Amino acid sequence: MVRAFTDRPVPDESLRRIMRNALRGPSAGFSQGQVFLVLRGAEVTRFHEIVRLWAVDTVRTAPVVVVAFAVKNAYLDRYAEPDKGWTDRSEDHWPVPFWYVDTGMAVLLVLQTAVDEGLGAVYFGIGKEDFDALRAEFGVPADHEPIGAVAIGYSAEEELSPTASPRRRPRRPFEQAVRFGRWA
Repeated sequence: MVRAFTDRPVPDESLRRIMRNALRGPSAGFSQGQVFLVLRGAEVTRFHEIVRLWAVDTVRTAPVVVVAFAVKNAYLDRYAEPDKGWTDRSEDHWPVPFWYVDTGMAVLLVLQTAVDEGLGAVYFGIGKEDFDALRAEFGVPADHEPIGAVAIGYSAEEELSPTASPRRRPRRPFEQAVRFGRWA
């Protein structure tokens, strides 16, 4: 994760490749309930005026912000279709809300593709108290829930930031995080 950016613009070709890859991730029932709002220039400035930043202030220097939205209705509608077997749109069918899972996977593809393009990126959250203002400012439909945003640009960091979590907290050992066959 990069937390400080130069003002060098992100090439359109790179940005389009990043966003095309984001749309290639898993989608339960091919519901395709992930939607992205790509902001540049004055739009990024306006975004930061509306949304309280949940990351370090240097993130504001990124020339691109991609807001990821989960669209629950796309899943509820899709799974009410005859080939899925449910006759209603009840959320009770979903012990895990795949609209969030799939959107999270799409965000990971944004992050990975940004790195492949030689760019830096960082994911950060958006507080629920900012959802309505964000939707109003950018004309986002009411049923689109922002799950967070990705700042993208060329890294201004020469090394890992002194405030970065890996500097303050070690990574868990592999054996504590991965189990093969059973938990023992």
